[in-house]
Amino acid sequence: MGRSRVLLAALASLSLTLAAAGTADAVGAAGAARAGSVDGRGVGLPPVVSHVPTGEKVVFITIDDGWVHDTAVAQALVDRRIPVSLFLLPGATSYDARYFTDLAEQGRVSVENHTVNHADLTTLDAAGKDAEVCGAGEQLAATFGREPKLLRPPYGAVNDDVRLAAKACGVRALITWTHDFTTWGETPATPQLRAGDIVLLHFTPTLGADLQRALNAARAAGLKPAALMPHLRSAGLVP
Repeated sequence: MGRSRVLLAALASLSLTLAAAGTADAVGAAGAARAGSVDGRGVGLPPVVSHVPTGEKVVFITIDDGWVHDTAVAQALVDRRIPVSLFLLPGATSYDARYFTDLAEQGRVSVENHTVNHADLTTLDAAGKDAEVCGAGEQLAATFGREPKLLRPPYGAVNDDVRLAAKACGVRALITWTHDFTTWGETPATPQLRAGDIVLLHFTPTLGADLQRALNAARAAGLKPAALMPHLRSAGLVP
């Protein structure tokens, strides 16, 4: 199965390269119109989304990796019924899978793909991309009973070859972010959120405080957290 996915991705990459000259005019205007929020360039490829076009007053909370399992954060997500997308590394969930399975069962969270080893996918060959993306999807499906349909490429590093590999693994959209609220050494400046923004957080020791800053910023902007996938569908970004 893995070799078949790699071969299909390689053939699709060749086809995309040969077709690029003929399709550039057709897709260029659409791609330019969505630059900075949705990258729809590349015929038949899953989009790269950093901001969701929406007329609703909503914001999307996403949390990456999964290494620090703060019970207070989990309880807050459940008690306050905060919809979030968790882009998890299988290794970060394996030593305490119950922390995340309980969230998935009791809260309003969805579990999505963040690769196996947090590798920069743009630096890997087709087999490496397949192992990272499909491998993580399969491991997460075994734990949560559902194969992820969204991928957060580590470091936000993405190109058309990554998108081809993601498509071969069943990914419908690659999700980056609008604002990172994670405290990396010092508390970052709090941006003014807009409807459709995607907020990035991480399972670090500061997640509780970082989450509260994001919720406060959303409230100040008159926004409320919402589930990501339904709004991607409403915007026509995923089937």
